[in-house]
Amino acid sequence: MAQANLLAVTAGEPAGIGPDLCLQLARHEQALVVLADKNLLQQRATLLGLSIQWHDYDPQQISPLPPGHLSVLHVPTAQPVQAGQLNSANSPHVLNLLIRAMQGCQSGEFAGMVTLPVHKGVINDAGIPFTGHTEFLAEKLHAEQEVMMLVGGGLRVALATTHLSLRQVADAITPALLENVLHVIQRDLIERFGIAQPRILVAGLNPHAGEGGYLGREEIDIIIPVLNRLRAQGINVSEPLPADTLFTPQRLAQCDCVLAMYHDQGLPVLKHASFGRGVNVTLGLPIIRTSVDHGTALELAGSGRAEAGSMLEAIQMAADMAQHERLHDPALP
Repeated sequence: MAQANLLAVTAGEPAGIGPDLCLQLARHEQALVVLADKNLLQQRATLLGLSIQWHDYDPQQISPLPPGHLSVLHVPTAQPVQAGQLNSANSPHVLNLLIRAMQGCQSGEFAGMVTLPVHKGVINDAGIPFTGHTEFLAEKLHAEQEVMMLVGGGLRVALATTHLSLRQVADAITPALLENVLHVIQRDLIERFGIAQPRILVAGLNPHAGEGGYLGREEIDIIIPVLNRLRAQGINVSEPLPADTLFTPQRLAQCDCVLAMYHDQGLPVLKHASFGRGVNVTLGLPIIRTSVDHGTALELAGSGRAEAGSMLEAIQMAADMAQHERLHDPALP
């Protein structure tokens, strides 16, 4: 039975703050289900002195639960969990959470998935190649082009490349990549954010956007021709702009999204503006996926000091995206 408003929240790395954050959801009335090891949640609740009424996930239950209650879809860990102590034996559990939530989104069981942080290092220590949620979900869902976008502080910043070294970035910026990324941004801003005519500012790759070729030719040879083609198709994209002056109030007032060429070109500005309340969104997937803007914070696990702001923003954004998508396509449940 499709449940158009039900969101799936994956608890992420069991030794991190993900389980703590899930417990905080019981403070709110919510139409969601937490995917986690139920025994771990009970253990962490006891550690934190929280009293929660647990509900085993029922696909037929469509009414939001009141405060003090939490619906849990039990996905067991392989070994017991100690807060703050990584264990690579539990890495398959982390991926099983993602796969179950993804499958529920594909079937219409869930309207979208909200992911809490995972620890890339311990997953790789388990012998499982893993570079991040974005790439993992894109591969499993056979997405033609995924795009990472962070939202917060009044900004939307999308990335042309994600988890690459700086040495690799310039080679990765190809005409095909840029064209595909910008088409994804344009489509999802319309369909999932309700922006009828998106305005996109594009950062240059090089300092001063190449300074007319003196500081690099990527703008002249690759970026500008792509932007000219897209503009001719009716997509509102800027010329490549120097990143050091792009993020000014005057510029940002003229756009709905910034496209940065690489991870640390765009995200430091956004995180300065919104850290702790930012949301990571994966564009280009056939499902809705949002996430928090922080890591596993192992040192805070079980301490009662985990901040839920980013998670709550991610949940609200996933719900809003699902609503926009249904308005755009009335055939959806």
